Amino acid sequence: MKTVDIKALLAGRKLLIATKHGKETVIAPLLKNALGVECIVDPSFDSDRFGTFSGEVERLHDPVTTLRNKCLAALNENACDLVIGNEGSFGSHPYIGVIPADDEWMMLIDRKNGWEIVARELSVKTNFAGMEAQSLSELLAFAEKVKFPEHGLILRSSPKSQTDIHKGINDLSRLTDTFHRLIQKNETVYVETDMRALFNPTRMNVIGRLTEKLINTIRSTCPSCQTPGFDVVEAIPGLPCSYCGLRTRSLKQHRYQCKQCQQEEIRNFPNGKEQEDPMYCDFCNP
Repeated sequence: MKTVDIKALLAGRKLLIATKHGKETVIAPLLKNALGVECIVDPSFDSDRFGTFSGEVERLHDPVTTLRNKCLAALNENACDLVIGNEGSFGSHPYIGVIPADDEWMMLIDRKNGWEIVARELSVKTNFAGMEAQSLSELLAFAEKVKFPEHGLILRSSPKSQTDIHKGINDLSRLTDTFHRLIQKNETVYVETDMRALFNPTRMNVIGRLTEKLINTIRSTCPSCQTPGFDVVEAIPGLPCSYCGLRTRSLKQHRYQCKQCQQEEIRNFPNGKEQEDPMYCDFCNP
């Protein structure tokens, strides 16, 4: 079977990173080393028009649609044919619920070869948080908990206020001065973590892991047509219980599919085990 050298197809090409928040510091070295691309950034590109974490601009679409629109806008504004972008969301974990999560998506669009390749990283490693502070001591306790000043903060008069918002606070004097100004006009001050990548090293680490995942997805080619991005489209439960042999809810198979030719492949036991502990069996341990 003919194989495709992905690095040979991409090496030396200019890859535009669609960001205004410094993500190239972690993304570019990984892509250059793995794919041989020359990473560039357009400093005038305004990704905030697609939505902001602090709410000044509402995100109108789901993360993948927003990400695609962001990448296409960057391509059109820079007359490029190769771009990568990232979109993150923060809130309660979609499956666990009680803990905060960082849900990151990354997309590569290659107009020359007709590729759109997507990867996702859902992580509980985040300092995403916010609270109403009535005193400086409450504010400073929160700041210490979320790893300030290495991680930036946002202050405003209320959780939804857009009239007096102060972003990117990463030094103590500015934090205290801003708090004192706001508390004079309000009973409380709302403080939250600044989730923009350049003010959040924890998020930047997640973006680094996501970049590596995207690289692996790019390297995964369809066994039929050799198009990159041959990836998991369905996780299939049913790993048998080691005691009773009945199906459990644990992962048994991954279904891969090619976006280009729709070729599919089932791969068994992706977690490296062929049976599940009875502890996780609904029949043995109801």
